Order: sequence, then structure tokens, then C-alpha cells
Amino acid sequence: MPTKKPLIAIVDDDESMREATKGLMRSLGFDAEAFSSADDFLRFPHLRRLACLVTDIDMPGMSGLDLHRRLVALGKSIPTVLISAYPDENVRARGFGADIVCSLTKPFGEQDLLDCIRAALACGRHGESGS
Repeated sequence: MPTKKPLIAIVDDDESMREATKGLMRSLGFDAEAFSSADDFLRFPHLRRLACLVTDIDMPGMSGLDLHRRLVALGKSIPTVLISAYPDENVRARGFGADIVCSLTKPFGEQDLLDCIRAALACGRHGESGS
């Protein structure tokens, strides 16, 4: 039986960015789910299965940083890649905890994102006990 592909969640209010990132993840052999808001993401029934979260920082309603704080408060540590159109937000986000693996400024290259995803997947393997 084949092993499950890593599941990547993309949270971005920009539909073109969200769909492009989802398509890229799938083309690279990952499972991917995309959400237009942090609230939609938090209703996702398979949070425990996530290998990595890619979230925009600057979104209406709950920001990517607020989403990260909420996940930490819920006891869900998901290796996270933050993206933003504003470089100073990414600099500020770097001190947010060990599960923030990367922060990228839009526009970023596919290889940069892939490097961050690989780092997140490697990070997630260390602390997991297979549950």
C-alpha cells in the first residue's frame, strides 16, 4: 500500500496566489488543500494530518500570525511558511516560534517555496511519534 503523500495547507485571501500555490504543490507530488481565510482553515477536519501550513500574513479578519497564535493555543504545532507582500512583516514574524520555518516575500520563486516546504517537512518529522 502506498504511503500517504504529505498534506500541505495553503491559506491566502488572494485566489490566484492560493490556486497557483495549490497547483504547484500537487505538481510536486504533495496533497494540497487551499483556504481563503484562517476561519475556513480552522474548520478543516483534518488538521492533525497536515505536514505543513503555508499562510499569507496580511489577510482580512484573522491574519496569518493570528492563525499561528491560535494553532499554538490549541496545541497544534504545524511547521509553517509565512508569506507576505510586505518584507517588514516577514522580519517581524521570524521571532514567532520554532514552527515558523520560513517567511517569504511576494513575489517569490517556486524554488524558494519548495526549499521552505522541504525544511518544514524535515522539521515536522523530528517531533512526531506517528500518531
